[in-house]
Amino acid sequence: MKMTGYMLNIVCREIMKPSSPTPSHLKTYNLSPIDQFSPHIYMTLILFYPNNESCSLTADEKAQEMKKSLSQSLTRYYPFAGRLPTPTATYVDCNDEGVVFVEAKSDTQLSKFQSCMNDEEDDNSFHQLFADGMVWQNTPHATSLVGIQLNHFACGGMAVAVSMSHRIGDSCTLSSYVSHWASVARYGSTDHKQVVNPCFIQFPTAISSLPEVLVWTNQTCNARVTRKFVFPNSKLNELKNKVLAEAGSTVSINKPTRVEVLISLLYKTLVATTSQKSGSFKPTVLVIPMDTRNAFVPKVSQTTVGNFAVLMMVMTSDTSLSAVVSEIKKKKMERNNIQSFQQALQNNQSSIMGDEGLENVANKPFYCSSLCGFPCNKVDFGWGKPTVASASYRSSVATGFVLTDTPNEDGIEANVTLEEQDMKIFQAYKEMLSYCQS
Repeated sequence: MKMTGYMLNIVCREIMKPSSPTPSHLKTYNLSPIDQFSPHIYMTLILFYPNNESCSLTADEKAQEMKKSLSQSLTRYYPFAGRLPTPTATYVDCNDEGVVFVEAKSDTQLSKFQSCMNDEEDDNSFHQLFADGMVWQNTPHATSLVGIQLNHFACGGMAVAVSMSHRIGDSCTLSSYVSHWASVARYGSTDHKQVVNPCFIQFPTAISSLPEVLVWTNQTCNARVTRKFVFPNSKLNELKNKVLAEAGSTVSINKPTRVEVLISLLYKTLVATTSQKSGSFKPTVLVIPMDTRNAFVPKVSQTTVGNFAVLMMVMTSDTSLSAVVSEIKKKKMERNNIQSFQQALQNNQSSIMGDEGLENVANKPFYCSSLCGFPCNKVDFGWGKPTVASASYRSSVATGFVLTDTPNEDGIEANVTLEEQDMKIFQAYKEMLSYCQS
């Protein structure tokens, strides 16, 4: 389905600067070793809000409140209003040049736009939601770090689309930033006791000898589609029981989580898909970022800005659910031994450029990110929580899936992005569908 007649029209474009200038001693923010190893691509998050009739604010008043609170929030997240001197720079120039804030309007209903966006074969409507094309792609000339677009719909609903460079932080940073912004909007000040302000680690010097990461920038792929699959908690509990029964006494699995069992099911389905497509078994690598903030010594706050994810590489010839869960737990235990930036960097360099790293695997890897447990569904600017908080690999060169909690936290949504031919096989896999919401 095409987006004809459902276009978004840009009505306003502003640059929002911090409400107070950044102190001179904070004008240079050195990127961590893992930040420097991360590609300058824009991660995305979309929050969909229906019209809340109990809220007396007009659309324009909501927009003004969001812009005011964004400026306030940027005084705490001061590097986000800065610029990379060059796309490969090892530091951020915290010059307060600001964050682009775009407003767009559509003459259609939010629900119809969402439905059309989910059904269409291209990414036209998805792209429209974001400011200045900040959607995953490698942007060799862009030096901005964050972009915001507020999208208004005829029904009074809105979609807040946030883009953040992976160079400045990971999914945890993105989630914390959006939550902070919303809290400032609700409470009116970054000094309010309910507002959790960010932490920063100040690195005395910058490393300039790290190689450029090409994994996300040198891949090409055929036409891709993104589909949403919803797995209720009741079905995930059934899946847990199946994994434990399947393991028996041969595989030791201690309390598998719903995320672990779902990843194992989706991985098994991906392997079956690639094998059916090729006509023979194909070893398939699944790349899973794992947050190490709690593993570092000393521990690092969850609101600490930056990249703290290490890459877990899951690949097994035994694709039984219990075997995959066991492999995931094994990799997690190994990553729990990573307690510093240097160890994390060495892990990621090896995962990408080592003999068995991503640059040397025969088959294109699949990627998995989990935002389960992140407060994306609770982001309230003052007129209610979003009915949908969506993240995916849509419009990126990656194929794989992103997991998020359902709005009521009664299940997990998997946004799966695959090449078109692969998706036809994937979405017909009966075992996977048996755990989906009907």
